[in-house]
Amino acid sequence: MKKVLLTGISGFIGQHCAIELLNKGYKVKGSLRSLKKADYIIDILKKYTDATEHLEFCELNLLEDEGWNEAVADCDFVMHVASPFISKIPKDENELIKPAVEGTLRALKAADNAGIKRVVLTSSMVAMLGDVMGDGNINETSWTNVHAKNATAYLKSKTLAEKSAWDFVKDKNMELVTIHPGPVYGPTTSSNLSGESMSLFKRIITGELKQMIKASINMSDVRDVAKIHVAALENKEAANHRFIVASERAYTFTEITKLLKETGYDKVKTGVVPNFMVKLLANFNSEMKGMMPYVGKKYEGDIAKTKSTFNWKPVAFDKMVLDTATSVQNVLEAKK
Repeated sequence: MKKVLLTGISGFIGQHCAIELLNKGYKVKGSLRSLKKADYIIDILKKYTDATEHLEFCELNLLEDEGWNEAVADCDFVMHVASPFISKIPKDENELIKPAVEGTLRALKAADNAGIKRVVLTSSMVAMLGDVMGDGNINETSWTNVHAKNATAYLKSKTLAEKSAWDFVKDKNMELVTIHPGPVYGPTTSSNLSGESMSLFKRIITGELKQMIKASINMSDVRDVAKIHVAALENKEAANHRFIVASERAYTFTEITKLLKETGYDKVKTGVVPNFMVKLLANFNSEMKGMMPYVGKKYEGDIAKTKSTFNWKPVAFDKMVLDTATSVQNVLEAKK
């Protein structure tokens, strides 16, 4: 059995990647910032796979060199999913940029030292937004201008981390594949709703979130994201390419709320925040400032290459939304 070092196994995408890997017959070595979380992760994954005997853990930190070479030494592939993510603007943008870039380079250097031939890296559509003006189609050749007016710390972190990865492998005997989801939703594997995706749906279905920003972008089902991460490990045509893994077209966030309202989530509000109000609030609200790259804009990603390379069709938007809402509702019911 081939073994994969999976960084960030405790995260939303990481857990789904672990499930997909184990169910596809890989051994998985998952990285955690603290091994104290290992039993918790095992308990979660046991609900979705019978192969947890092929799961082990290691302790790694994106900002520390310790342990990386040892972690990769007995692996065949590296899947680098771990990266900081918050939508609000930090006081110091390096809180996001430094761990994203340095963690990526640590993973790649360790892979190179171990003679790993292919690394799959989780990037994002936010690394493909051009001048962050919402114009033009997004494809494999698109890059976010980190000097653009609305380029936030998160956009910079994903863009600079991915660029550092491509620069690193340029002169190496190593293949890189980068995976680019839009906003990632889909069913949660745990009872933790504190992450950005699950928190958003919790706030929507409980009626706490009364208005959505006016924005449009391709959205991603976490099950698709995990599936393509794993398929990219050994697909020969995938080598040294960037793949958008998202819906066929861009969707607005109000399409989420309207669908939920129509299917019986009575507490859902379907209002839209006026663009000028978001821009006004962004002057003193870090979360609103984090929304500025998207407000009033449409980003349309081209997934044709991903579909053809992996013979893949994305989960339907309605199914993604309703499955997400159902899983969040189930967690809320269980906590009552």
